[in-house]
Amino acid sequence: MSDEIQLKREVEATAIPAGTKKRLSQGTAVVVTQDLGGTFTIHATAEGGLFRIEGKDADALGRKVTETGVIDSNKEAGEEDVWGVLKTCYDPEIPVNIVDLGLIYSMELKKTDAGGKRAEVKMTLTAQGCGMGPSIAADARQKILSLSGIQEAQVDVVWEPPWGPQMITPDGRKKLGMD
Repeated sequence: MSDEIQLKREVEATAIPAGTKKRLSQGTAVVVTQDLGGTFTIHATAEGGLFRIEGKDADALGRKVTETGVIDSNKEAGEEDVWGVLKTCYDPEIPVNIVDLGLIYSMELKKTDAGGKRAEVKMTLTAQGCGMGPSIAADARQKILSLSGIQEAQVDVVWEPPWGPQMITPDGRKKLGMD
């Protein structure tokens, strides 16, 4: 865990797990608890707990984004690239990416009528009541759309089959200390 710091400017943050937006004032005392996938999870006791801050606002924390999933923009993205960028998406409460958590059930690339590509992703969450679902799905969609040649991206949250810890990959299990 990091030391307590004070926000260098006002910033919009997303409450965890509710998923609601809140403006945090310059000078708010926070502790960065997770810095993965180009976003930051912070603890702000006076503001009510955990929040996610997007990478574009890293300067408010005095930080730089370290993992963005950017690939070579000179080549058109393929399936490996989409899977790679999905591995930069995190549930802000768990230090394992959504692929290794077993939250991604499927990913298909399809041709669009305009000649580009459309990525269709089906994902789930560790719990149906997780308010961060729309935020995690939006993060995945935004990162997929940043890939060269991807014109459309649809990320649907589904509940079948139900997620269970057995879906975590060996890498994810290792990061969580389960093996």
